[in-house]
Amino acid sequence: QVQLVESGGGLVQAGGSLRLSCVASGRAFSNYYMAWFRQNPGEERLFVARIASSGNAYYADSVKGRFTISRDNTKNTVDLQMNSLKPEDTAVYYCAVKFWSSAEYDYWGQGTQVTVSS
Repeated sequence: QVQLVESGGGLVQAGGSLRLSCVASGRAFSNYYMAWFRQNPGEERLFVARIASSGNAYYADSVKGRFTISRDNTKNTVDLQMNSLKPEDTAVYYCAVKFWSSAEYDYWGQGTQVTVSS
């Protein structure tokens, strides 16, 4: 079965950096988008960034220029480099994958907490 495992969350001061990693297993993901979302309690889950197997990336406006998504197709991993972090970036970050033609994300990780202190 498909499994996504995130790591790399933690506590950082505003202006600092963190790198999140996600390892996917259970099938080949060459035809899948890999993405990151984030969510705070009581709020909806928000899109952060996604990347195709080609390396083509797309970002939410709120993180553009500060975050960089990357993937390693040989290792089925997707990373999120987060720079110039702001307190409003605080959230649980989720890794997700979807088949290229799917409307919804098919598989989700368990999430990793990122806390940015002011």
